[in-house]
Amino acid sequence: MNSTTRKIATFLTITALGTAVFPLTANQVHAATYVTNIAATTTQLTQQQIEAAIKDLNSLGIMNGYADQSMGEHRAITRAELASLVFKTFNLESKTGETVELTDVNPNAWYAPYASKLVELGIMQANDGQFNPQTQVSDAELEQVVSKAMQRDVKSVHHWMSEFYSENGTATRGETAVLLQTAHQAIPSEQAQIKSVRSLNAITLIVTFDKPLTAADEAFAKAQTDFAFSGELTLTNMPRLKTGSIATYIVPTSVQDASEVYNLTYKGQDAGSFEGSATKINMTTVSQVTNDTFEIEALQVNSVVDYGYIISAYSGGRGANAFVLNDQEQAGGKTVQIISSMQARQVVITPEGGEPIVARYVPFTQSTDGKQEPKFRLPEGQTLKSGVTYTVSSDWANIENASFTAKSFDALVVASAQAVSGTSIEVTLDQDPGDELFSGRSVTLTSASGDVLTATYKYSSRKGATGVFDLTNDGKLTPGTTYTINPVGDWSIASSVTLTLE
Repeated sequence: MNSTTRKIATFLTITALGTAVFPLTANQVHAATYVTNIAATTTQLTQQQIEAAIKDLNSLGIMNGYADQSMGEHRAITRAELASLVFKTFNLESKTGETVELTDVNPNAWYAPYASKLVELGIMQANDGQFNPQTQVSDAELEQVVSKAMQRDVKSVHHWMSEFYSENGTATRGETAVLLQTAHQAIPSEQAQIKSVRSLNAITLIVTFDKPLTAADEAFAKAQTDFAFSGELTLTNMPRLKTGSIATYIVPTSVQDASEVYNLTYKGQDAGSFEGSATKINMTTVSQVTNDTFEIEALQVNSVVDYGYIISAYSGGRGANAFVLNDQEQAGGKTVQIISSMQARQVVITPEGGEPIVARYVPFTQSTDGKQEPKFRLPEGQTLKSGVTYTVSSDWANIENASFTAKSFDALVVASAQAVSGTSIEVTLDQDPGDELFSGRSVTLTSASGDVLTATYKYSSRKGATGVFDLTNDGKLTPGTTYTINPVGDWSIASSVTLTLE
């Protein structure tokens, strides 16, 4: 079947699949009476791909044939059939959700338990109790159902469907089998093992597993223990699954030594070796943003991209700006440099005629408001001196325009504050600070009796000029008590700003 072959009604017999045997039950015999319509869009899948997928799913007990000894792989798949396939592919039997009543599903129908379970779990929809079991499944619905069932981003599932997806297309049984074959391979496993590891740049590895990691194994604290490197190399943040991949991860490390060969073990097992990379990330311009903070810009037009645009965990939030890189880190024929997590990164900023100062990354600022501009802040109490020229250097980045002359910035002004709960408050400035410039900032709350509480900004909570600040050290607001708000440090000023927990 070539790229222009239409999805026509043909039959895949058991003999076409060699020695494969398809168990036929009363359920499958009954199902044959429901699938008669033909999908009418094009596919780039080959017959070999479809046959291989069906054989694989059949061997796993997921997909069975019809009473006429066919698989009907080019027939449009119905919602009843899809429910069955998805239920079995992702082992949903033990999952629980809200009980539902499907008014158009006979409790004795072969597909009834599958339909009920998928609606209960919110994977498939049943408006007003109508499941519509014999309705054909569109490519768009198939994409959404598989994404929800496996809890994987839609962008990845769409990528796996790229050889047959059509905006107004109807999915066939064969196409569904090909997608589910891929999706089944992408089910996380506690026994995942590393297949390959290579260095991408001075602070980033590309690590491919045989299966995706579980959420527990991706967590930073766990991953720090599981990933062990020779030398003094360390993991600096959690591994992140690449959008569109089965089990390939972007893994941030401390700065690698280009002259060293590192050995990696994962969960105590030898996982291979790799050479440290001398490749630095190409950044463009350094700019001051506050009296103690500056940013380093990177541009996608220069083929430099923040990892937030290409990882599965963030693709939903990045919307149409998210994209898929192939195994060679290419998109649109261009090789892309990846900025992995900036957590624990630092740079050196040197005033003209002065001593170097280490500036540390401001958390959650590397790609916000649609810009790739990680922020770095001077040590507590230090500020950039107006009129002095500073030059920034780094052991992980090449910076094209690395110098700037500092100027004085007016402090932000706290306009108001209010209690959100006994442990959180909202602080509103008189203007939107932009990006994540609340990051790392704190305020004190002082009662009339002199009791002082401290609240620190909750990362990524900013909505315009307002950010959420959480009380530290298990502090709690006392109902009925009025507190006066004051910023910690010179990042902001406040004049008679108070709040009371009612």
